[in-house]
Amino acid sequence: MGVTQGASAPAAAVLAVDAGNSKTDVALVSADGEVLGAGRSGGFQPPVVGVEPAVDVLAEAVRQAAASAGIPAGSGPLARHVSACLANADFPAEEEALTAAIARRGWAPGVEVRNDTFAVLRAGVEQPRGVAVVCGAGINCVGMLPDGRTTRFPAIGRISGDWGGGGGLADEALWYAARAADGRGEPTELSRAVPEHFRLRTMGELIEALHFDRVPVSRRHEIAPVLFAVAAAGDPVARSLVDRQADEVVAMASVALEKLDLLSEPADVVLGGSVLAARHPQLDAGIRARLAARAPKAVTHVVTAPPVLGAVLLGMDAVGAPPSAQRRVRAQYA
Repeated sequence: MGVTQGASAPAAAVLAVDAGNSKTDVALVSADGEVLGAGRSGGFQPPVVGVEPAVDVLAEAVRQAAASAGIPAGSGPLARHVSACLANADFPAEEEALTAAIARRGWAPGVEVRNDTFAVLRAGVEQPRGVAVVCGAGINCVGMLPDGRTTRFPAIGRISGDWGGGGGLADEALWYAARAADGRGEPTELSRAVPEHFRLRTMGELIEALHFDRVPVSRRHEIAPVLFAVAAAGDPVARSLVDRQADEVVAMASVALEKLDLLSEPADVVLGGSVLAARHPQLDAGIRARLAARAPKAVTHVVTAPPVLGAVLLGMDAVGAPPSAQRRVRAQYA
């Protein structure tokens, strides 16, 4: 993988960045699709730390990628184009601020910033055409066409109309379990299984532990797999929540398809994120059945390639890389 930077031109065509809330992956890729170097750093959270400190996190992964490619520090631009797919790039103003901050680093003369859901979509399709729904900690959906048209949702939680994802499902499971335990709601096995997961006897103990942070908020995501296990065992309340998640995924995908005039055409619908990648049978079958009714020609599949591949391919689209180069880079991430 060692390549020496030339004096007149960058060694790489694309510097690709996929930055999520928990980790950042970077790749330097040549015009013919060879991965020259890669790096990894921490999560990308500009709303928490500010734009420049967040870009510093990207810079660490970029430094690693350049070093692994054999590019000396301070030798000028690393690539022709930066393709950055970033969490928390939810509005045009955020994309503009992040584009400017990355451009100031001098990594490449061209910079394009997108929300990280576009990386999942591009990783899962052979051409930039289709829709992706990501259901991980939260939920998001984007769509794109080869002519550059895109569609997306703000996807910043309940204030933008979102429901579900691992965090949302965990909150719903807690709500139903608490009401079942004190008699306000219908009985559900969640009222036993959820506190038991945290080695507690009752929902009352769990509520108190959450309130006093003895069970930290960062562990709430652990409730989502408990919900799916209880649903798989036949609990009606848990199953209703899984069905609602399927409804939400299909609602987002259908709206995105319609906005791109793809609702009645053959089109890929890519599913990604930890909740969907787990392929829980009820959720997976529910999504496919509901989508078949709304968009009968859509082809649904779960993406297995890493999202940084999508950032690479979006960058290769931008620099006009040939299909052979895109096939080559896909093979390296297979």
